[in-house]
Amino acid sequence: MTKWKYLLLWAVCAVFSPTSVAVERIITLSPHLTEWIYSLGLEDKLVGVSAFSDYPAEASEKPVVADYQGVDFTALMALEPDLVLAWGGGNKPQDITRLKSLGIPVFISQPDTLDAIASEILEVARLAGADEQSQTLVHQYRTQLAKIQQQYQHKPVVKVFYYMWSQPLMTIGKAAWANKFLTTCGAQSIFNDSPIDYPQVSVKQVLLRQPQLLVAASDQSMQTLENFWAPHRPVIQAPLIQANVNALHRFTLRIADAIETLCHDIDSYRQQEQK
Repeated sequence: MTKWKYLLLWAVCAVFSPTSVAVERIITLSPHLTEWIYSLGLEDKLVGVSAFSDYPAEASEKPVVADYQGVDFTALMALEPDLVLAWGGGNKPQDITRLKSLGIPVFISQPDTLDAIASEILEVARLAGADEQSQTLVHQYRTQLAKIQQQYQHKPVVKVFYYMWSQPLMTIGKAAWANKFLTTCGAQSIFNDSPIDYPQVSVKQVLLRQPQLLVAASDQSMQTLENFWAPHRPVIQAPLIQANVNALHRFTLRIADAIETLCHDIDSYRQQEQK
């Protein structure tokens, strides 16, 4: 497909409804965007994905056209996409600019709130002609989040140490993504005063702040996670719980279930403290 055909397609899409021009070949440049396409039932139109597009499992069988080094434009163009979904927070700005210069219709995803996930999925569905599927999915997602928020909004705040890695020990500041769902659960990071979103801290700093709860956003085994804190247990008594990092830090509909589980685990701590 030539550059001029891409430009014509984009112009038509801007004027007419998505059903006027059928999108048949979609490429996603982030794992969360790949998952959106499967959620919308459009996987048959998905011709290329980014590295680490591993959910659902069959997504890993799709041709990979991008990774941390950037977009493989030769591979991407060979697949002749008529819609590319890019991640504003993950793909290189120069790659997105180049895609636009080629005349390829590009949707840029950059959700900064939990509800923005829903809004962006609706927009992708509109572009790809999957409005009916998206309305049901988004309604269920928003209803679930509203129920969780209502359940925990008046609970006592729990001070937590939320971390993604232990070497180096990396946590979250006030503006970090994880605070979107910790706030929903009635929890607060002990490093909310950090001037950066993802500060590296020492164990000593954690011990000095004495969190009520340790939250490991990790797919390591609980035994491995416990072993890290074992030498410090004479000084810190905070229980350790595990958060589903793959769901919580990937902007997809699965985040609602992961938040519900995390909130339940945090609330279990509250109930234990009240006894």
